[in-house]
Amino acid sequence: MPETYLKRVNNRIAAMGISKSRLHSPARLVIFGFAILILTGTLLLMLPVASTGNPLGFLDALFTSTSAVCVTGLTVVDTGKAFSVFGQFMILILIQAGGLGIMTVSTFFLLLAGRRPGLTGQTIIQDTFTHSGELSPVSILKEVMVFTSVIEGIGILVMFFYFLPKNGAHKALFTAVFHSISAFCNAGFSLFPDSFAAYRESWALNLIVSFLIVAGGLGFFVLSELKRNFSFQRRTWSRLSLHTKLVLSSTAVLLTLGTLLILLMEWHNTLGPLSWPARVLSSFFQAVSARTAGFNTLPIGNMANETLFVLIVLMFIGASPGSCGGGIKTTSLAALFVLGISRLRGKEYPQIFGRTIAEASIKKAVSVVMLSTMVVCAGIIALQVTEIGGTSHLQSRGKFLELFFEVVSAFGTVGLSTGITGGLSALGKMIITGIMFVGRLGPLLIGVAVSSEALSRYYYAEESIMVG
Repeated sequence: MPETYLKRVNNRIAAMGISKSRLHSPARLVIFGFAILILTGTLLLMLPVASTGNPLGFLDALFTSTSAVCVTGLTVVDTGKAFSVFGQFMILILIQAGGLGIMTVSTFFLLLAGRRPGLTGQTIIQDTFTHSGELSPVSILKEVMVFTSVIEGIGILVMFFYFLPKNGAHKALFTAVFHSISAFCNAGFSLFPDSFAAYRESWALNLIVSFLIVAGGLGFFVLSELKRNFSFQRRTWSRLSLHTKLVLSSTAVLLTLGTLLILLMEWHNTLGPLSWPARVLSSFFQAVSARTAGFNTLPIGNMANETLFVLIVLMFIGASPGSCGGGIKTTSLAALFVLGISRLRGKEYPQIFGRTIAEASIKKAVSVVMLSTMVVCAGIIALQVTEIGGTSHLQSRGKFLELFFEVVSAFGTVGLSTGITGGLSALGKMIITGIMFVGRLGPLLIGVAVSSEALSRYYYAEESIMVG
């Protein structure tokens, strides 16, 4: 996506005869926009009116604002108790703006004001939500807003009537709006101190939240294509693009496999007190939420080590491109998996569903996975140093997995935690804040933004090396 940004902008600039110096780098503009939004949210959350008790300090406000904008859900204070209605409403706005993207929201308001978005803004929107240029930025933006409104509206309606019997109309409505937006944007923020643990046997609430999470994690291009091609009279699958097929199939495999593994590993542990239907429901919900949402109905801190590792894998993979979620994305994993299987079968090119995955897509998938792994490894080392540096392994048993889990959760913008977030040191919180920022934007986009735009005019002679 970031490479496409630059290519399309440069091509349009050349065609229009405009000097490059007059336009900003799209990648840098996105980073700058998110940074401004986070800083604005920090200042608003520090206001006395935003808290129910003492105002938040700068570091906790920055952490919370970053977590909201980057739709992560990691918190250092109880969202439902520490923040007033004003503070919760500010968090909600940050979640919605961060989930859709700051350029998407700003362009939407430009259109409402009757103004046309700039060239850079159009390019960012086009490349964020689609991998082809078949739709105009305005058409894409309209579809994004329609999907967001309809899906979040369904969630609000269902949850409103669910919460209404035990709450007043105003409280039920605000609770429904907050959790519907948080779920669709894969943010994981909850007004309940134990997330949805108290509702783990409620099929209605678990299924509607799962629906919102999956819908928000598929990507707007996939939703749009499903809407255009779905038919009860024709075969929908054969008419879908390779991208959509990979997203849907990889999502189904990850959810099924994740549910079965959690069910098997936690059957006699955290699932022990539940009935068998509730065990299945809780396992499914946790597999869905671990993708990038961050809600939980099971106590994460009490889970077995093998289950935590499965959740780490799911969090690292994350959602799909063009969605509200983070991670390396399902298509990156699918592309590398298809490449490996194709090579094992003696095929030169990665082929699936009667199509060959483009070489450029494979290269980008490799870059994303490599850079993401480097970021996670650097974050784990840094957090180990700040939190348990100099401590013997014998005196810090279990800490490595907890810190590992925290870093991957931050990078995948998930928000699940074993319960150590609030106890992190000041430097540890800053590290997690930085990882959330990189995870939301993507390491590849960060790399494009800070790298030189000059293209090399030559390359050196090629030589083979031993591999494997």
